[in-house]
Amino acid sequence: MIYQKNVPGWERAMRVGLGLLLVVAAAESIYSGRPMLLSVGLLFSAIGIVATGFLGWCPACAMVGRKLKFKE
Repeated sequence: MIYQKNVPGWERAMRVGLGLLLVVAAAESIYSGRPMLLSVGLLFSAIGIVATGFLGWCPACAMVGRKLKFKE
């Protein structure tokens, strides 16, 4: 493994769920005619949140030194 996971399982599930909700919100925002920059920014944020949930590693958490106390 190249990286050490720093996001616990319950938080990973929350990130994936929240990220998928944000993807739906971004798609709705794009189709409803809201400003494109806002919609695309929301979409990229959602993709990043889902990715950290699937990988179990968050770069922001790594920068502040967050580590899991137990292995998953």
